Amino acid sequence: MHIVGTAGHVDHGKSTLVAALTGTHPDRLKEEIDREMTIDLGFASMTLPNGETVGIIDVPGHRDFIGNMLSGIGGIDAVLLVIAADEGVSAQTREHLAIIDLLEIERGVVVLTKTDLAPDPDWLDLVEMEAREILQGTSLAEAPVARVSAKTGAGLPELVSTLQGILAQTPPKRDLGRPRLPVDRVFTLTGFGTVVTGTLLDGSFTVGDVGVCLPAGLGGRVRGLQNHKHKLQKIQPGFRTAMNINGIDKDDIHRGDVVALPNMYTPTHLLDAHIRVLADAGISLKHNMAVSLFISAAEVPARLRLLGTNLLEPGQSGFVQLRTEEPVVAEQGDHLILRLPSPSATLGGGVVLDAHPTKVYRRFDERALKQLETRRAGKSADLVLQALGAIGMASQKALLARVSLPQAQVLEILEQLRLEHAVTLVRDDKNPDKKTWMDSGSWAKLRESLLRALQQHHADFPFKKGMPREQLRALTKLNQDLFESLLTRMEKDGEISTEGVLAWLSNHQVRLSEAEQAKADPVLLQFSQAPYAPPSIAEVEASLGEDLLEGLVGSGQLVRLNDQVLLSMAAFDAMKNWVAEKINTSGSVSLAEVRDHYETSRKYAAALLEYLDEIGFTARRGDIRVLRIVK
Repeated sequence: MHIVGTAGHVDHGKSTLVAALTGTHPDRLKEEIDREMTIDLGFASMTLPNGETVGIIDVPGHRDFIGNMLSGIGGIDAVLLVIAADEGVSAQTREHLAIIDLLEIERGVVVLTKTDLAPDPDWLDLVEMEAREILQGTSLAEAPVARVSAKTGAGLPELVSTLQGILAQTPPKRDLGRPRLPVDRVFTLTGFGTVVTGTLLDGSFTVGDVGVCLPAGLGGRVRGLQNHKHKLQKIQPGFRTAMNINGIDKDDIHRGDVVALPNMYTPTHLLDAHIRVLADAGISLKHNMAVSLFISAAEVPARLRLLGTNLLEPGQSGFVQLRTEEPVVAEQGDHLILRLPSPSATLGGGVVLDAHPTKVYRRFDERALKQLETRRAGKSADLVLQALGAIGMASQKALLARVSLPQAQVLEILEQLRLEHAVTLVRDDKNPDKKTWMDSGSWAKLRESLLRALQQHHADFPFKKGMPREQLRALTKLNQDLFESLLTRMEKDGEISTEGVLAWLSNHQVRLSEAEQAKADPVLLQFSQAPYAPPSIAEVEASLGEDLLEGLVGSGQLVRLNDQVLLSMAAFDAMKNWVAEKINTSGSVSLAEVRDHYETSRKYAAALLEYLDEIGFTARRGDIRVLRIVK
């Protein structure tokens, strides 16, 4: 389904034209919501000669024009720029055209209405000439002109035919698998409850889906979907959509909110953008000035941070960061309009380059400006690399959320970049969402920093077997899941080894000198004489000192089960093997069985089983243990 928007002066006949094309006057649409679940609030539909249904957005007010054009921008395929033939181009016509140009709407028809009121044909020629002049240099520069009279019907068939031809050239709506519905209207219907309307972007909704209203994060279930009075089980991106959603009260949803699937979008207060100031804006844009930001269906106050310049004059363009007073839901590629709050006037507009910048940039940071230029250039592979560079190591799910490209395209780019050694697959996984990627440059730096940290730790603590994993993770600043992906990859590559809470370089070995070993041997003899009730850590430390104790553990002669209990490696291996055999034979083992078999105390039996749990050998199920990993 295609969506067409109308633009033009408030008195130039837009609503009358919509009524002539669709048979429904927009002024009556407000009264139609009492019947079941109509979404015709300000939106009508018509059927083209080829049988296609087309939605038409029409709003009577000038201020509403900006919000409605933006709320539908992801789905608008063409625009009808309406100019009254008896009056010609007005100031509002020029402003609406400027906004269309800022929104980069490239398909449309200039409609000269009220031709029956034109004084003579020469006058019509002058009005058309004026219209073509103001189109020059805009996104509608090549738009055809149609002369119509909604009153007499003259020119309407030709307009419909022209519109059908233009719509036939429009590309399919993008489907990123991440639906979002910017809410431009919310109301209640008796027997249904809360209904929201908007133009669906970036994915599909199905009846029964759980929807989340952002930025508040309120959840509800999609009870019904409709497009121009047609009930649907599933609705596609680009469609005008009415959603009946249970579980959220009407008063908790506002224009500008976004309904999405859970965990798909994160509201933001900071946006990177490239903007263009209108040539006739009348004022220059200054750093930190207050503006009204129109994005999707939302209007929020914001502060404008100019990057790389101290001033943007009328007609100039540049990079900015926008800090919003209220959270908004946005994506890379979304269009925006900036207006002066008071007196109200359009300043300019542009496109979002990054909806989740990692930081507030220094204003003249060359690296940041270069990254923004890359995003503006829009090369798909560069966008993927830049996203990875910005967020570091990322799950595939997080990366897809960051890059506003179709999933299949991103995966194809990742594979090509992997073959070119530009990115590294840190973790492979049967679950695609859990695959973990990193740009190869950052991967090399992170890997080297981790290896250096381990090497330094071994130099500082030569008797210690390894470095605590949590201490190592703190250096990487990665979350637990990504850190484990990092260790798994490096262990697979043979660079490190891990066990329990420790990690160490694969080539690291703790070696005792002859004198140190001779000093330790009498204590080790005690462990062999009473293998299942040996000396405590405190006793060994008192006899040998902390460093030599660490050396015995690090060299594998003793195993530290907890902060009190040690075992010789021979005793530990024997007990571990018996536990495995017992579980394989009986299905499980209990603490009492370990204690009784080895005629030891509960302290030693509990320490052994808890250590086996910790290293992933067994798993506790109530009062028993079962095997988790057989080594």
